[in-house]
Amino acid sequence: MGDRGSPAEEDRPPASGETRQLLIRFQARDDEATAELLRRLSRELHAIAVQHMRGELVGHTLQPTALVNEAYIRLVGLDKMDWLGRAHFLGMAARTMRRILVDHARKKKAKKRGSGVTLLSLQDSDGCIDQSDDYDLLSLDEALERLGQASERQARIIDLRFFGGLSIRETAELLNVSPETVKKDARFALAWLRSRLAQ
Repeated sequence: MGDRGSPAEEDRPPASGETRQLLIRFQARDDEATAELLRRLSRELHAIAVQHMRGELVGHTLQPTALVNEAYIRLVGLDKMDWLGRAHFLGMAARTMRRILVDHARKKKAKKRGSGVTLLSLQDSDGCIDQSDDYDLLSLDEALERLGQASERQARIIDLRFFGGLSIRETAELLNVSPETVKKDARFALAWLRSRLAQ
């Protein structure tokens, strides 16, 4: 996610153990914990939503704040989720936002064939991969589903890095692999996706 400078103490993400406790209480639908969790992570959740909305047309019925709210509603509804910490929550939020936009795009496409195509670029949060090509959201989602059938880890890395904005280190910690494995898998997955989407 890059260097954000020195945020004020109250803007810093909570320590891992504290975040996990908030997530356990969030799962139990504790309103106070939910409010605190969202307060602490709101900036990152909004940044993820903005990243997702980059390819959307002006006037899209969903705006970043609405996308965060819809994702929150879906995440609250998850039963028996064993939250591992901040990165896990943000990764799930990113995946949920992508699902919301895909569902929205499918409904829009069903109403008006071929109109309002959403384009997304595959550029990672660290700026390590400079990829300027834009891809149709529905085609990209379909390709990611196929990639997930071949390699679930590689598909998750794309979700976490390109949609969730997690750093290489955060992605590695969440998936319990080395940073080098994340880099290698990301390169392979991107090459596979580009090849698939070029067909």
